[in-house]
Amino acid sequence: MSIRGQAYIAGIYEHPTREAKDKSAAELHVESARGALADAGLGLKDIDGYFYAGDGPGALSLANHMGLRLKHLDTTDCGGSSYILHVGHAAEAIAAGKCRVALITLAGRPRSDPSFGATMRAQNAAAPEYAFEAPYAPATANMYALAAMRHMHEFGTTSEQLAWVKVAASHHAQWNPNAVLKEVVSVADVLGSPIIASPLHRLDCCVISDGGGAIIVAAPEIANALKRPRVRIRGAGEATKHQLGGRIDLTFSAARWSGPAAFAEAGVTPADMKYASIYDSFTITVVMQLEDLGFCAKGAGGRFVADGNLISGQGRLPFNTDGGGLCNNHPSNRGGLTKVIEAVRQLRGEAHPKVQVKNCDLAVASGIGGSLATRHTSATVILERV
Repeated sequence: MSIRGQAYIAGIYEHPTREAKDKSAAELHVESARGALADAGLGLKDIDGYFYAGDGPGALSLANHMGLRLKHLDTTDCGGSSYILHVGHAAEAIAAGKCRVALITLAGRPRSDPSFGATMRAQNAAAPEYAFEAPYAPATANMYALAAMRHMHEFGTTSEQLAWVKVAASHHAQWNPNAVLKEVVSVADVLGSPIIASPLHRLDCCVISDGGGAIIVAAPEIANALKRPRVRIRGAGEATKHQLGGRIDLTFSAARWSGPAAFAEAGVTPADMKYASIYDSFTITVVMQLEDLGFCAKGAGGRFVADGNLISGQGRLPFNTDGGGLCNNHPSNRGGLTKVIEAVRQLRGEAHPKVQVKNCDLAVASGIGGSLATRHTSATVILERV
């Protein structure tokens, strides 16, 4: 069963909070849900499907708190890619008649909550690989740095090329009043920032923020009746990549499989895309995904992103025009939902005028959840303005 044209994104909302000292995760979830519903022109009573990825008090508690009467519930949790994956899952559920209006919410307080890191470590300790990996003290930055180092070794990718990803994000973030980092940076600024895990510098890494957001996915007959620009879901793909008993190639991500699946279902190609929302936990994450999605050949990602090629109004492929995770926000260490939100803004023509892509009718949102060097998921969606 294809989801092509079977569902629309009817509402979006990005919570403006970046440091939520006075709000709980539940409040952020509920405020985000209400914001997306208001954007769509719908109410809580219209929701019959709920998609939630474990970044708060729990799906049942939130559904109860919001008074939702649900026919369908999906709690798939794949880290940062969960919310892009949820868009595809919601479209599938609507196409199968399981629900008609789906709500996806994200919220978290990693910046304000001192227990956030300890909670994550406790969850990881229950994993079967923990006893084998923990003695070597792997950390998120280390694992992405490992993939970056291998990419450099195999293809000659340079730190200067990676820095251009941050430079592009900063050019966009300067127009976002809610962005954590609004200052435009240069390649020299990135290379001059402290090394976090060689070869990644501090400015190669995403920000840490509180916040959240929500997305409303609706059946065609509902979306058509709303007084909002229509954004159709044309295709989706998801995939996993893991260690395979040590037989692993660190130079590619699971987007190698999720991307082609999404493009095939949508009946379009990377060359048709006017805008790209690419998960940017680190600069290397963007470079590898662009290669794996088919925007350039494997190993050519460094050259592709260099010299401002990702800057809106200047480069060939505008990306993350809200500033992305590198500059805008990365709520609950899960940035996939905001990638979909900015793609919808671009397709509606509602992005900031300084970064709005002209005649933007097709966009891709793609994300990674987990670690490039060990195990992760990838989710990709193709969206269209109609």
